Order: sequence, then C-alpha cells, then structure tokens
Amino acid sequence: MLTIAADILKARILIVDDQEVNIILLEQLLGEAGYTCVSSTVNPQKVCALHRKNHYDLILLDLQMPGMDGFQVMEGLKTDDADSYLPVVVLTAQPGHKLRALQTGAKDFISKPFDLVEVRTRIHNMLEVRLLHKRLQNYNVVLEQTVLERTAELRESEARYRSLTELASDWYWEQDEAGNFTKVSGPVLEMLGIRVDAFVGESSDDGTKGWNEADRKILQARIAAREPFLDFVLSRVNADGSQQSFHVSGEPMFNRSCRFIGYRGIGVELTAKK
Repeated sequence: MLTIAADILKARILIVDDQEVNIILLEQLLGEAGYTCVSSTVNPQKVCALHRKNHYDLILLDLQMPGMDGFQVMEGLKTDDADSYLPVVVLTAQPGHKLRALQTGAKDFISKPFDLVEVRTRIHNMLEVRLLHKRLQNYNVVLEQTVLERTAELRESEARYRSLTELASDWYWEQDEAGNFTKVSGPVLEMLGIRVDAFVGESSDDGTKGWNEADRKILQARIAAREPFLDFVLSRVNADGSQQSFHVSGEPMFNRSCRFIGYRGIGVELTAKK
C-alpha cells in the first residue's frame, strides 16, 4: 500500500478548463497535496494529442468549454486504440450533465463550485483505481507471456519424451480426453482389441485374434478408468501355435491445470527380448 500511495503522488494529471482561475485553484490544491506531475491546458482540442503523447493517469475535464465541449473530448479520447480505459473525471456545475457524462465514459465527476475535501478525495480514489488497473494489466501481460513460454517448454519436453519412448518400446499410443486415438505406432489396436478405421485402414481383423481375452479386458478397464499401470503382462497364441507375451504400461495425461487431457501407453514384446 505504501508503494501505491507513493505512485499516486507521481501520477500524471492533466487539468482541462477554459477558466484560468479554476486551473490555478486545482494546481494549487494538487501541489499542496503532494502531486508532482500536474499539467494543464485551456484548449480542449489539444487534449487527445496530449494524452497520446503523455498517457495521463487522470484527466480533470471541464464539460462546458467553447469550441469543443467535454463530451466531444471524451469521444475523441475513445478513439485511442492503445488504451481502452478512459481516465476522466469531469468538472461540472450542471447537475443534469453528471449522468450523461458517466454514460459517455467518465469515471467520476466533481461538482462546481469546488468542495476542496471532496476534490482531493475523488482524485485520490480515482488514481488508486487507475493505478491498480494498470498493475493488473501489466500483470496479465507478464502472466500471458509466462504461460506461452511454459507451454512451449512443455510441448518441447513432450516431443522429446515421445521420441525417446517410441525408440525404447515396440508400441506407443496416445488418446485424447474423449478416448479417441491420436497417435499409434505398432499393433496397439490389435492388442487392445479395438478397430479404428483411421488407423487400421484396409487391414483385416485377423490380428485381433489369439489374445488372452481375460487379460485384455482387465487392460481395457484400467485404461477406461484412467488408471496408471506398469508392466502389465499380456499374451496371445498365434495361428501357428507359437506364443507371445508383452509388457504394457500406461498413464493418464494432465495439463498444468491438472485437467485430464488423455492417455498414453507403451508396449514391449517380451518374447522377442529372449
């Protein structure tokens, strides 16, 4: 809070009023309160250009000025694509203008003639909200950049893991959160007893025969329940009577928000390793 209080006194403030006496009064008030970056203009047509150049934290804007009134100034400020926040507090002696000013985009209003305590309080409160808003914007920018960097690192790590896993195993597969196969290498679908046209193409379903159905159902159930398992032994008897056995391992996948995003697994043929 001490940092916020110090930053408030360093906030950039622009006073816009065609009456010099009002400008002098507000400059004196703000100076006595400790504000150090206060400027002013009696020309409302310069406000937009000044704001684009100086990025004010607060604009104290008179509504009734010759040539260009405060409502027109606010419409002009809205065209600044670099900042959608309109840091305007209007100065008005017309009670009927307050609601219209708020509807136009002003964040608050100060009534004329000035109540000095009210003026100091409204300016302080407005700047506190403004600076917190800017901090939140900056924090969001840093957070978004951090997320992008971490996501890139995660994808790179996943790619390395997948490459190493595929090299170290006979099979590799991944499923999305809906159970759809997104990556398959080796006879995974035969092992699981699942046929997916996008992966099996024109091949026959002879490969799905000979597996130990009891073990395969246990394996399917664990995958469906999103349970991790390690070195599950699965076997089959081939058409020539020979037998094969396999080690199968799998685990659910989660993102950084701990949301389930799919399943992946590997298989190694034990028979071939003997």
